[in-house]
Amino acid sequence: MLADLAHDIVETNGIHLHVVTAGDPHGKPVILLHGFPEFWFGWHHQMPSLVEAGFHVIIPDQRGYNLSDKPGGIEPYCMQELVNDIMGLAEHFGLQKINLVGHDWGAAVAWSLAIRHPEKMEHLAVLNVPHPFVMSDFILHSPRQLLKSWYIIFFQLPWLPEHLMAWNNCASAARLLKGSSRAGTFTAEEIYEYKRAWEQPGALNTMINWYRAAFRHRSSLALNERVVCPTLILWGKRDVALRAEMAQRSLELCNLGRLVYFEESSHWVQHEQVDSINRFLVDFLLDK
Repeated sequence: MLADLAHDIVETNGIHLHVVTAGDPHGKPVILLHGFPEFWFGWHHQMPSLVEAGFHVIIPDQRGYNLSDKPGGIEPYCMQELVNDIMGLAEHFGLQKINLVGHDWGAAVAWSLAIRHPEKMEHLAVLNVPHPFVMSDFILHSPRQLLKSWYIIFFQLPWLPEHLMAWNNCASAARLLKGSSRAGTFTAEEIYEYKRAWEQPGALNTMINWYRAAFRHRSSLALNERVVCPTLILWGKRDVALRAEMAQRSLELCNLGRLVYFEESSHWVQHEQVDSINRFLVDFLLDK
């Protein structure tokens, strides 16, 4: 982990996000978006390589997570608000063009931003979440994927998911990470950091509200809309929640896309294939 991290509070889209930055402020900027149930710390393996390559790394705790604001209710977590948060973040840092990397829900936000605001995008890299049209299509038409997505239905229940994840010092939430990744991927020290984030007041409720909002407030995107900026899809094929075929279908909706599979990796590919993921990201973002 880098020693010289800056922690700031940034106002964007009517809320305040906790944002961690590292590297040369005059370097090429890249925004990294975490997913569920992580926070900015989920990119700690990538930060040193990106900083060494000369990037200015910008990582928010997305709304509802860790030290960022946690608006009450479900509607504040619809996709339009999540995209607007990142657009405001880019404006705060004076970015004319956005280099965006996302994993899990962070990838969903990244896809959506690239579709809604193609004029702002320079590079898009996504890890283990498909294009929104592909996600919807597979859930609607693939019984196998619907079975894999059982947790999305479970998260629609009131209060029970939060209660179970918080039980016994967030033991269930920790098991979610450990059980869906390769053995030894998450150390005890890392789990401790995640638990500190999960135990922030109201965090488990607002984290899960992302799923509730997605279910109740469908995106207004034309879901088959193409992504026009250079796009890199990195995908662990042993993802327990998402079929690997979704990655290829997503690639077909990208004008300038590349797909790299990691045969032995899970959903948590950036934790399991650190050196390879870092090399691919650096080379892609530098147009090598």
